Amino acid sequence: MRHGGTGGGMSSLRSLILGGKSARIYPLLVKIRPSDGARRNYSQRAKLSPNFGLLFDIDGVIIRGRNILPSAPEAFNLLVGEDGRFRVPTVFVTNAGNALRSEKAEQLSKWLDVEVHEDQVVMAHSPLKMFDQYFHKQVLISGQGPIKEIAHNLGFVNTTTVDDLRQAFPQLDCVDHKRRSAKPTMSAAKIPKIDAVMLFGEPVRWETSLQLLVDILMTDGDMLATPTAPYPHLPILACNMDLQWMAEAHMPRFGHGAFLLCLEALYKKVTGQDLIYTALVGKPSEITYYHAETMVQHHARSIGISHPITKLYAIGDNVHTDIFGMNLYQEYVRRHRHSKNRVAMQGARGLDLSTQDFKGLTADQCYSVLVQTGVYNRENGVQHLEHSPRDFLPIEAKLQEPSLTVKCVLEAINIIYEREKFS
Repeated sequence: MRHGGTGGGMSSLRSLILGGKSARIYPLLVKIRPSDGARRNYSQRAKLSPNFGLLFDIDGVIIRGRNILPSAPEAFNLLVGEDGRFRVPTVFVTNAGNALRSEKAEQLSKWLDVEVHEDQVVMAHSPLKMFDQYFHKQVLISGQGPIKEIAHNLGFVNTTTVDDLRQAFPQLDCVDHKRRSAKPTMSAAKIPKIDAVMLFGEPVRWETSLQLLVDILMTDGDMLATPTAPYPHLPILACNMDLQWMAEAHMPRFGHGAFLLCLEALYKKVTGQDLIYTALVGKPSEITYYHAETMVQHHARSIGISHPITKLYAIGDNVHTDIFGMNLYQEYVRRHRHSKNRVAMQGARGLDLSTQDFKGLTADQCYSVLVQTGVYNRENGVQHLEHSPRDFLPIEAKLQEPSLTVKCVLEAINIIYEREKFS
C-alpha cells in the first residue's frame, strides 16, 4: 500500500514516466492487443519466458513496519535466476509518498537480497510527473521526508513547504501553545503567492497542516489577503489515498486517506463547498496502474523478454486500494479497448489525455491477489465499507472482490506460477 502532439505522444510519455536515457533504452510496444498470429509466433518462447507481470504492494505484503515478513525472501528467490536477475517482469507499487524512488529501491534490495532498480518502483506520487502544466507554478507541498527533493525530481521547480509557511506566519499556527509566536523566525523567507497545492502524504502535525492548507485555499494562495473563499479553489494534486495501513501494530493505523478526509470535511464545513481534486493519484487510481503497467513493459524489455506482457497480477493486502485499484484498472482496459475516444480516468481530471498516447497497453487480463498478512482481516473477511476515496464512490461490490485470496506472498507466487505453468 505504502508511498505534445499525437506524433510524439509515446516518446513524450516514456520520457515523463522513466525520465532521461532510460526512457530510450527499452522502447514500449505500441500494439494494443497481440493478434492470434502474433501469439502463435511467441507461444513457444513464452513457455520459457513469462507473458505475465507482477505488481507488488510493499507494506502488509513484504514488510510490516520495519520488519520483513517471513515468507517474502523465499518468494522473491523464486522470481530471480541463478545470476540474481529477475526472470519475471516485476514492479513495486506503493502508496508511500515520503521517499525517493531510488531510496525505496535500495530498501527493497536490502530487505529481499535481490537487486531492485528504481525503474521498478512506483511511488504514490510517481504519476504526478505527467502533470507538467504545473511544473513552473508556485506549489505548496505537504508531507514527510525529503518532499522538496521529491517534488523537484518529479519536475516541479518552484516549491514552498507547509513548514516554510508556518515559519513566515507563526501566529497562524496556534493550537500548540508552546509553539505560538507573534513574530516570524529570523530565517523565515518571504512566501510567494501559491498557485497550486500538492499533498504527498500524511504530515507529522495534522492540526498545523490542516489549518494552513485551509488558509491557503481561503485566500487563493496569498496569505496576506483577506480570506474570501474563492471557488473554484486552487488546484490540488494529492496522492496516497489509503484510509488505513498496516505497520508493526496489531491493528491498522490511519494513513493519508484519513488526513484527506479531515481536509475535505473541514473545507466543506468552513466554506459550504466541496473540496475538488485536480489530481488524485496513487492506488486505487487507474492512472497509477497505467503507469505501473508501462513500467512492467519496460522491465520486461530490460530482462530480455521481447513478446508482449498480456497478463498482470497485483498482489496486495487492502481490498480498498490494491484489490479495488486492480479491478478498476481491468474495467478501464476493457472500456478503452471498446471505445474510439479517450476514456476518462477517475482522479485525473487535471490530465489532458489528448496529449498522451495510451497505445502501450498490451495487458488484457488483470488479476487481483489478496494476501492475509496486512490490513485484511481473515476473521471479518472482505467488508464492503466506504473506506475507498470519496471521488471513487459509489463502488460496485464486485470491484472489491479479489481474483485470488492467499495466506502470504509466497503462496501467491506459487499459485501464479502454477496457473501460468511457469517454473
